[in-house]
This record gives sequence, C-alpha cells and structure tokens, in this order.
Amino acid sequence: MKITKFLKIKFVKITLGLTALIAIAVQAGAIAIPASASTAGSSCGACPGRLFITSAVEHSNGTVTLPLHKGISNGQPVYYVVTDASDGSVAAAMGVNTSQKLANAANTAGAEKVSVNPDGTIVFPATVNFSPTPGFTLTAGPTGFPPAAANPPAVGGPGYSPLIQLPDGVVENAPQVANNTGQANKVVSIDLANKTVTYKETDGFQGGKALRYASFDSSDPVTAAIEHVTYAPALNNLPTLNDDSTASARASLAAFTNGQTGATNPNRQGLNSALLDGLSPLNVLRWNPTQGRYSPIWDAHLTQWQVPLGQRTLQTDFGNVQNLADHGTVVGFNGTSQGTTFAASGIIVNCPIVAFASS
Repeated sequence: MKITKFLKIKFVKITLGLTALIAIAVQAGAIAIPASASTAGSSCGACPGRLFITSAVEHSNGTVTLPLHKGISNGQPVYYVVTDASDGSVAAAMGVNTSQKLANAANTAGAEKVSVNPDGTIVFPATVNFSPTPGFTLTAGPTGFPPAAANPPAVGGPGYSPLIQLPDGVVENAPQVANNTGQANKVVSIDLANKTVTYKETDGFQGGKALRYASFDSSDPVTAAIEHVTYAPALNNLPTLNDDSTASARASLAAFTNGQTGATNPNRQGLNSALLDGLSPLNVLRWNPTQGRYSPIWDAHLTQWQVPLGQRTLQTDFGNVQNLADHGTVVGFNGTSQGTTFAASGIIVNCPIVAFASS
C-alpha cells in the first residue's frame, strides 16, 4: 500500500541530465560531540550516547558528519556515504554498522551491482537527480497527514538503489548525497578537502530509548517528500514485505499517522505532527545495530490510533505498539476511519541508526 493511493498527485518520470554544478558549502561550524570512550563501539548496546557508526561525529545541532566517498556514474563524479555493510569485517574496517540481513539483498533488483576500478573507485550504473521536475513540494493536509501535495526533492534514476553489491558479493548501504545535478536536501555542508559531509539527523525511538538516525531514501514518493529524501522505487524489490526475520533484508518500523501534535507537547508523535509541527515524526524502530535482526531498510507500518486524542500517548518501543495492535487500540492506516490490519504498508525507508541519544 502506497501513500500515493490516497492522493491526487501527479508524479512525472524524470530523465537524468547531469548538467548542474555540485553545491558545495563550507563545513558546518557546529561543536562536535564525540561518543565517550565507554560507549563508542563498546559491547553496551543500550548505553545512552552509544555511537553505532564509529566513523561518524555527532554535533549539538542535530547533525552528523560522515566520511565522504567519491565514485563515478556515467562518466561523472558522484559523492556518497557508507553507513552499513553485510560483512562484519568490512563494517569494522570502515567504522559503520554491521547488518548481516543486507546479504539477503544480493542478486535482487533492490541492490545496484557496481564495479570497482583498479584505484578503488566505485562505478555506479545509476545515480540520482537532485534537481527533479517537478521540484520539491510538501503541503500539509487538513489533519496534517496525508499531505495535500507532495513531490520528492530527489529522484533516483532507473536501477538506482542506495544498497550496492560489490564484485565480491558484499552489500553496503551507500546512499548518494551529491553529483553535478546538486545535493541531497538534508546535506548541511560538504568538505571536499577533508572528504566529509555534514547531514541532518532524525529523532526516533528503539526499545524505549531515544535515538538518532539518518534518513536517505524511500521507495514511496510521498514518504520521500515527507522525509526530505531521495525517491528510490527499486527498494520495493528487496526481500521481503512484512518479513522481519533474518531471511529478509528488511526490519520493522512503526510510523503513527494521527498522534498528538504541538511542538512542546510531550506526547507529540506521528507523520501528522511532522507535517503540522515541522518536527521529526518520532518513528519507533524495532531493532538497533547490536542486534542480529537490525537492518537500515525499514518496512514502515503506518499506524492509526483508534482511541480519543488524549489517550494517544508517546510510544517508544515497537513491542508495545504491537501489543496495542493486538488489543485493537491501533490499526494499520488505509485512509479509512476503521483502518486495516496492522502490518507493513509497502513503504521502505532507508534510515541507518547513528546513535542512541545521550539522555
């Protein structure tokens, strides 16, 4: 089920034209807040402040600086980051998350097979248009969600996926963030000299704890607009819808559609709040990178409350959301008041977890 099913929005197929210059900004001047020695890369999976992507540096303004890699697509430079790898030794060497479930994406249409030049440069068959037509549009609906109008800020070309399969079979999460059509909407700055990119993070929850993740892509154009990320329909080809097992490339995420709103409301949560308040939807992720069923490829469960507004309290644990669904307190969203069965909605978001919040 796609959100576009409920919207009268026309989406135009984009033909990539690599003609614009990359918008390069001065590196952000935010104060760096590295994880403490007791939590960075330690065995304490649930420690506050735990930095999972150890090559990253977080900042006090809700951004993260990541190593920037340069590749080639159609003879032109592309810039990308790596946040996860299916092989633990590769992940450790790069300072990124291990996600063994990404191996299930190999040899599927959901992963982009790349080649590697002798100098180590990755060659991408497909890239992203960061200046699509129509341009980025996002207008809240009468209740916030669904939006009245939505067009994503970037569109992946045919065959583009943030998941790349290397010649040796390793699958990496390597979303592209810039090329000569422009840069990703959430890029704050790019420092080519130091080979870094500073990127806006998103707040969420996992296992009752606050965390921060970086959102890069979605398989649905409306969701891509809400998340301010790249529309990458190839992600829909990843195994397997509504399967959170170790045989799948996906993991489960709950996104509320009709929670409480108000920027200072402690029970604020949901896609409706994201659209009306301009803040994170505070999605609830099932796993973290220390757990074997973690994947950055989230199978979104659009979640609709069935109780009065005052009873729609902030949720921080996916197991609790499932329990609410078992009791009929929440249902799946399908655009009707009665909703549908609570399950994966057919929407993928690529959101690697960066860190647990420090408090």
